[in-house]
Amino acid sequence: MTGPREQFRPEDHPNDHFLLTTVVGSYPKPKWHDRAREMFEAEDADFGEKEWEESKDDASRLITHEHERSGLDVICDGEMRRNEMVEYFAHRIDGYEFNGRVKVWGHNYFDKPSVADEVEYGEQWLVEEFEFTDEVAERPVKVPITGPYTLANWSFNEVYDSEEELAYELADLVNEEIEALVDAGARYIQIDEPALATTPDDHAIVGECLERIVDDVPEDVRLGLHVCYGDYSRIYPEILEYPVHEYDLELANGDYEQIDVFKEHEFTKDFAMGVLDAHTAEVESVEEIKENIKKGLEVVPPERLTVSPDCGVKLLPREVAYGKMENMVQAAREIEEELDAGEIDVVASGAEASADD
Repeated sequence: MTGPREQFRPEDHPNDHFLLTTVVGSYPKPKWHDRAREMFEAEDADFGEKEWEESKDDASRLITHEHERSGLDVICDGEMRRNEMVEYFAHRIDGYEFNGRVKVWGHNYFDKPSVADEVEYGEQWLVEEFEFTDEVAERPVKVPITGPYTLANWSFNEVYDSEEELAYELADLVNEEIEALVDAGARYIQIDEPALATTPDDHAIVGECLERIVDDVPEDVRLGLHVCYGDYSRIYPEILEYPVHEYDLELANGDYEQIDVFKEHEFTKDFAMGVLDAHTAEVESVEEIKENIKKGLEVVPPERLTVSPDCGVKLLPREVAYGKMENMVQAAREIEEELDAGEIDVVASGAEASADD
C-alpha cells in the first residue's frame, strides 16, 4: 500500500522533489470565537444558534485561508467547530453520556464521557465540516477523525464486557462516517490514535479496528494514522501491517530520541514526521527545521516523507502557530531544492538511489 500521494502535489510546484506539507489538525481559535462559544453556552446571553453557526463558519473560513497563506500543501480548518478530540465525537454517538469534567494535564480539562448504552451511529460527525472547508479552500483538505481505540480508551465503559469489544463497535461507526466523507469528496483522512503507544500489546486491537475502518474505502483515498506520546518500540514494526498509507508521528518534542526505533526495520510506508514542537511557544528557525527534516530522510526517501508539526497546535499563541507553519513550509521547499541539486544524499533504508545519482 504505497498511497495515492501525487494527487496532493500542486500543479505549480517549483521543484522536482516533493515533500508533502500538512498539519495534524487543531489550531488556535480566534479569541472572538472562544468568546462566542461562551455567550452561546451562557443561559442569559442574547446569542443563539444562528449567531453561533455564523461564528463557526467565520472562524473556519479564516483559519482555512491562514493555512493556505502559510503555503501548506494540504490544509484543514484547524478544527474550529470542535472543542476536544473525544468529547466532540461522544456528543454525536448514541450511547454516550457525560457526568462531569476531569483533569487531563496542566490546567486542561475535558468532559470524559461514559458509554452508558450500546453505541450507535446517529447523526453524521464531520461531513458538513468537510464540505464547508472544501468549498472555501483552494488547496486539498485533510479530515482528522479520532480513532475508535482512543474513543474507547479515554471513556468510561459501563456496557461492554471489554474495552476491546467497545473499540470494535466504535470502529464500525468510524467506517460509516468515513464512507460518508468519501461520498462527500474527501480524499485524505487521518485517524488519530494518541492512546496507541501508551498501552503495551494493544497494537493488535488497533490493527483489527483499522481493518474494519477501511472496509470498502477506495484506494485513491489517502489514509493516515496519527500517533503521539508513548513508547514507539511497543508498536513498531508491527504497525507496518496496518492498512494505512501514512504514519504521522510526534518526534520533535522528544528531540528525536525515538527515531532510531524506525531504523531497526525498513519503514515501508509513508512517514509523516513531526518537525515542529507543538508544546513550545517558540518559532523554530528555517535552518533548525531543515535539520529536523533531514532526520526523516534517514528513515524514508523523499517521495515517502511528509512534513508536519508533532501534533495539533491549538494551545499555542496564534502568531506562534502561524510562524511555525510558515517556516516549516519554507524549510521543506529549501530541502527540495537541495535534493534537486544533488546536495543531499538520501541514506534511508530502502532508498533506491541518492539524490545525485
